[in-house]
Amino acid sequence: MNNEASNTNPLLCDIETGMCGTTDEEIDTTSKSTIQSTKKSVKLIYYTDPICSSCWGIEPQLRKLKLDYGNAIEIDYRMGGLLPDWSYNSGGIGKPSDVATHWDEVSIHYDMPIDGDLWLEDPLDSSYPPSIAFKAAQMQDNEKAILFLREIREMVFLQKKNIAKWEHIKAAAKKVGLNVEQLKTDFDGNAKALFEEDLQLAKELGVRGFPTIFFLDDSGNQEIVYGSRPYAFYEMAVLKLNPNVPKSEYSKTWETLFSKYHSLTAKEFSELSGTPRKESELQLNELTVKGNLVKHTTKNGSIWTSKNTGR
Repeated sequence: MNNEASNTNPLLCDIETGMCGTTDEEIDTTSKSTIQSTKKSVKLIYYTDPICSSCWGIEPQLRKLKLDYGNAIEIDYRMGGLLPDWSYNSGGIGKPSDVATHWDEVSIHYDMPIDGDLWLEDPLDSSYPPSIAFKAAQMQDNEKAILFLREIREMVFLQKKNIAKWEHIKAAAKKVGLNVEQLKTDFDGNAKALFEEDLQLAKELGVRGFPTIFFLDDSGNQEIVYGSRPYAFYEMAVLKLNPNVPKSEYSKTWETLFSKYHSLTAKEFSELSGTPRKESELQLNELTVKGNLVKHTTKNGSIWTSKNTGR
């Protein structure tokens, strides 16, 4: 893995740091005035992008963090604008097909299914349209917006769908229960300005890659975790800001986990259930044979959904 290439091109994610980088600027740890406080004890400002492979890589950790500390934390999802267009040529990446092999590599590293053939079959010209669509979804319903983001990520990473196309944005919005007509109105209207605000705040904070997560308390204390890190890094950031934060108890049965999350990879199920990774996949496969789950397989891994889900 060429680290220099990883740092100079946003679509090449550095496996060592677990970050899809944009620049080499350092994060400004003093710019806190533009971040609002939260009613919960710890607020997370999560800078991401719909096509950020490292961000897909931390889905298991983030989902566990929500289950463990959801009563104490609030996550504010911000779009970072990973791929404006293809007008650049840096780090050995000048065209979409150059990304295909890289995605296959990071899929193995993060143990999360990603099919790089998207970049050979129906590549995106920009990640801005799905980012703006997410902001439009946020205008409507924040919880549904998070579901929408997950849906378009599954589309782009597993189903090889070009999520810059409205047909796929529309399908994802409909699936999670958003008002599609309103989404289109906001997409063509105010959502772009909200996206620009995210980009501006990213500059003020010195965000240089994704994922970047700022952890803040009401007193202005701050912890930062950037890149893909093991779960303990995210938990430690919460506990540093609030050592007395209560940890929620949750049922780790497959029924409960699939009722909380529409879909789970083997890595996610392992992280959330506390089951060793190999045993997790065996259990999910057994549940598939029994007819409890539906398995969707890609060339680089699988994802499971419950037959009883409402979506």
